[in-house]
Amino acid sequence: MSVDFDAVIIGAGFGGMYMLHKLRQKGFTARVFEAGKGVGGTWYWNRYPGARCDVESVQYSYQFSPELEQEWEWSERYATQPELLRYANHVADRYDLRRDIRFETRVSKATFDETANLWRVETEKVDGRPGDKITARFVITAMGCLSSPNTPKIPGLEDFKGPTYHTGNWPHEGVDFTGKTVGVIGTGSSAIQSIPVMAEQAKHLTVFQRTANYTVPAHNKPLDPDYVREVKANYPEMRRRAKTKPAGIDFTINPASAAETPEEERNRQFQARWDYGGLGFMASFSDLLLNDDSNKAAADFVRAKIGEVVKDPMTAAALVPKNIIGCKRLCVDTGYWATFNRPNVTLVDISDEPIERITPTGLRAKGQDFTFDCLVLATGFDAMTGALLKVDFRGRGGVTLKERWNEGPKTYLGLTVVDFPNLFMITGPGSPSVLTNMLPSIEQHVDFIADCLEALRAKGKTVIEPVPEAQEEWVGHVGDVSNITLRSTCSSWYVGANIPGKPRVFMPYIGGLPAYIQACEKVVANGYEGFALA
Repeated sequence: MSVDFDAVIIGAGFGGMYMLHKLRQKGFTARVFEAGKGVGGTWYWNRYPGARCDVESVQYSYQFSPELEQEWEWSERYATQPELLRYANHVADRYDLRRDIRFETRVSKATFDETANLWRVETEKVDGRPGDKITARFVITAMGCLSSPNTPKIPGLEDFKGPTYHTGNWPHEGVDFTGKTVGVIGTGSSAIQSIPVMAEQAKHLTVFQRTANYTVPAHNKPLDPDYVREVKANYPEMRRRAKTKPAGIDFTINPASAAETPEEERNRQFQARWDYGGLGFMASFSDLLLNDDSNKAAADFVRAKIGEVVKDPMTAAALVPKNIIGCKRLCVDTGYWATFNRPNVTLVDISDEPIERITPTGLRAKGQDFTFDCLVLATGFDAMTGALLKVDFRGRGGVTLKERWNEGPKTYLGLTVVDFPNLFMITGPGSPSVLTNMLPSIEQHVDFIADCLEALRAKGKTVIEPVPEAQEEWVGHVGDVSNITLRSTCSSWYVGANIPGKPRVFMPYIGGLPAYIQACEKVVANGYEGFALA
């Protein structure tokens, strides 16, 4: 039976765009469906004030094309959302991707036809109009790990009379808070980026903190042209070095143990990383996520910084995180703690007592009524699985993905799922994804999938799916390596703790990008070991 397309790709962010480009290069037909009006994925939707990447822009970029690397000019050390969106649009234009993308269209259902060995895909327009029914040999999800905004179920949320905004679905025209009183719920990454900017505009900003978070300074600045020239002259070497690092980011990891280093030298190392700024702070020593004492040394160093910046002792004490550093995603900020020295900013710590309810004019917490004109929900995402489970995927025997993942996501390599033939997930649960620089992780997955489809075509095969034993072994391995580190010891979105009722499973693969690439290469070298081909 003929199919409409070799592949349907869901999502037109960095994963979906490169997947389309790669499949075209290999002579496959593909159609991309994207809910937004444009490309960019994360950087299309997340337009909150202060939104920027926490990986340095020269590294948070595609590496599949040397020409693209050389022609694009980044302006800042950490690119802002508008600049990242311009980059995405440049890529879409450069490779003429839009002609194969259908915007403002969601995939609502995808059913595997076991007789014809193909996927029957149903779409709908975002305005509710019916879409198309098409067939494809393969379905590839490129929906992002942090793309399903989490709106907390706080009583009375619909009663608030003013405007409510979510950082993950910000109005594209922007929001002007000048002269407004604003309430912000949440102090995760998007809040830490947006609060300093909103505080400069708002008449008054009240921040409701559920969990104090660690953050390190970005020390963002315009990029020095000499530095850019040096990077561009040595891009291949930088990319090669990055692929040997657990997070896929080219920074130097100090091999020493923090616990075994004398205090004065240890603090000197921490301070040097602090002064440089960014996520490299966690590479100050090799065992910050392996040794309790080493972790405590790093945590205490950062905690002390809060007291040096925040003038009010009670506010400073409330901002001090109580969990281990690096257990939750480390944030990178510009002036976050200093914002709480402003006279128009109030911190309300609700870690011990949740918000009682939202009221028509604000909210009630700790027995007190707070009033404000606007409400901002900086409450994160249903990470890793949220977007995937919004599509009604049905595999062999009509089994749904939701049923399969009832006790938490199980995958083979974070790419495929038993009983869902010809379904691939870019940066799915069980792959390094959110613990790494997303761009090289995306490219590695896209290359794996495209090479796999090419290998199937060469062998005259049309169906590929993981065997249960291989999936169970991989799930076990993902669990085993997560238990070695301190990262799995706290309640974070890595384990789904921010979503009530979500199974507690450490979802990303923490073994590092090099070990993961090696595992994938071994699978291919052994004739797609762990997969059944038909």
